[in-house]
Amino acid sequence: MKRIFYSLLYYVFLNTFSTCAIADSFESLIMPGPVIEGHAKYEQDCKQCHNVFNKKDQNKLCLSCHKEINKDIKNNLGYHGKYKIIKQTECYSCHIEHKGRSADIVKLDNKTFQHDLTDFKLNHAHKNVKCSSCHIKNKKHREASHQCSSCHKDDDTHKGKLGKKCGSCHNEKSWSDISFDHDKTDFSLTGKHSKTSCNSCHINNKYAKTPKKCNTCHAIDDVHKGKNGKNCNKCHNSRGWKKLKFDHDKDTKFKLTGRHKKQSCKSCHPKNPYKVKVKKTCISCHLADDKHKTNYGKKCQSCHSTKRWSQITFNHKRDTKYALTGQHKKVNCNSCHTGNISKQKLSTKCYSCHKLDDVHKSKTESSCNKCHSTQSWHLKIRFDHDLTSFPLLGLHAITACHDCHQDQQYTNIQKDCVSCHKKDDVHKQRLGSNCEQCHNPNDWKIWQFEHEKETSFKLDGAHEKIHCHSCHQDPVEDGIEIGQTCGSCHADDDVHNNQFGQRCEQCHNTSNFNHVEITDF
Repeated sequence: MKRIFYSLLYYVFLNTFSTCAIADSFESLIMPGPVIEGHAKYEQDCKQCHNVFNKKDQNKLCLSCHKEINKDIKNNLGYHGKYKIIKQTECYSCHIEHKGRSADIVKLDNKTFQHDLTDFKLNHAHKNVKCSSCHIKNKKHREASHQCSSCHKDDDTHKGKLGKKCGSCHNEKSWSDISFDHDKTDFSLTGKHSKTSCNSCHINNKYAKTPKKCNTCHAIDDVHKGKNGKNCNKCHNSRGWKKLKFDHDKDTKFKLTGRHKKQSCKSCHPKNPYKVKVKKTCISCHLADDKHKTNYGKKCQSCHSTKRWSQITFNHKRDTKYALTGQHKKVNCNSCHTGNISKQKLSTKCYSCHKLDDVHKSKTESSCNKCHSTQSWHLKIRFDHDLTSFPLLGLHAITACHDCHQDQQYTNIQKDCVSCHKKDDVHKQRLGSNCEQCHNPNDWKIWQFEHEKETSFKLDGAHEKIHCHSCHQDPVEDGIEIGQTCGSCHADDDVHNNQFGQRCEQCHNTSNFNHVEITDF
């Protein structure tokens, strides 16, 4: 039989099927049996499904008709595209033909079929669903829709208003188990928004073009009544309408400190703060509190703080070049600053304020602080006389100022002793005005003078016992000018009537003028 079969094939090959009649009768002779109903129209045209000389090309012939299967294989889709073994297997290994018109060449076993090898995996509740629920009778299995709405149309409470992407919210565990990730939209649900029901914002299941502005939902919560605009999220957050996220310190150029933190927004922003600019100067809000009537300018923060308006932080020592000490600390600012502080320039000299207190009649105008201190103008007067050209020594140190400065003038005072001690001068100025040559400040009556050291005339002999006034008989104005020759004092005692000249010491000595001793001629 085989020899006859191959002989016939060879005969067919040589004659190239010269006539259709011969071909039809030949194919009918060798056909194993009738094909299925779906292939019946090709039953007499074997070359539609068979390539006599190349069995491997048979798959191409199958796929040329079953184009949807061919497309799945190329795109790795569906059962035939995802099951790798199928790509390496001949079609006829699963789908055996020529078994009759009513033969089942698909041989699909619903119990053992692996649905995971399709484009639609059966997960959770879908595993328990009957095949017929999705695969309608007399329709191809591949025609079953993957859209949730095709099966769950009656379960859709949104009535199709949200489209057909039910999987965005629902899952296969349970239709009522909603798992929509709102964060993947352009409006993330944070804070209390995550706990709000969908219907609160999506009224009547309207999910398209839902307003995103805060005031569309929170208009009734807006205590500003629209005055602060519609950008509520600049101050409020989703954690709670009353919990403000607005940080005045970071979000503006004006930090809120002290009592400013406790003030209501309306206190400074009576109008929309995003449209109406508020001045940052203190005086713009505290004009009524300004007791200085703007004389101290508009920089209130130089003295006041935000803790309390009455709390003064101005430090005169730190913030100016004039430190306040002693009684100056207790003096009211207006005592010195009588005019506009930015225009009025005050002198730092004592006399500019203490002119009425000056008993010296402006004679010491530029140096009050040499004697007086800020502790008291009248008490604790201090002055270091040693730093002057007349240091106070001895009894001078305990002498009251007015004893010397009787007219309370401290400039151009005479420094010579006679100017104060003229009444004490028993010499009646016969020894001149240089009292300090003999006297000292310890006591006027304590005096010491060494004639031999202080002058060029040595006192010896009878001269040692002679009173000063014996030689110093006449008052002098400045220094002492008196002759040192014997004749200047002993002219009346000269019995020679000046015949022997003025050098009496050639014959006389200081022990006794009447004793004569000629030593040389």
